[in-house]
Amino acid sequence: MERFLHRAALGVAMVLVAGSAMADPVFGIWKTKPDDNGNFGHVDVKACGPKICGTLIKAFDGAGKQIDSANVGKKIVWDMVAQGDGGYGDGKVWSPDRDKTYNSKMVLSGDGLAISGCVLGFCRDGGTWSRVK
Repeated sequence: MERFLHRAALGVAMVLVAGSAMADPVFGIWKTKPDDNGNFGHVDVKACGPKICGTLIKAFDGAGKQIDSANVGKKIVWDMVAQGDGGYGDGKVWSPDRDKTYNSKMVLSGDGLAISGCVLGFCRDGGTWSRVK
């Protein structure tokens, strides 16, 4: 029994190490491009099941001062799927200043994350977010 428990613990440890080694390079905290009002936010991008999501964790005014926002805690990005070579697609991005949800894609290049999307045939360049951590 002791040998079984030892092997089971070793198996669990290997799974945990493999999971952390497989973290997607897009995971982390990202600073959004300023919106139409000059405000920007920090979005925590991470796994949500097999897909990638991002939640607004902080909001800032145009001067860079942290502000209270009803949008903090809301999903900004969801259902993104890694497509290889830094590309992500098949997901949605919500723009709080316009209150619109876009069918979106993201392209990771170094510490920049280019966002773009379309809604009802109108496409928009969401700018490039920069990595905070």
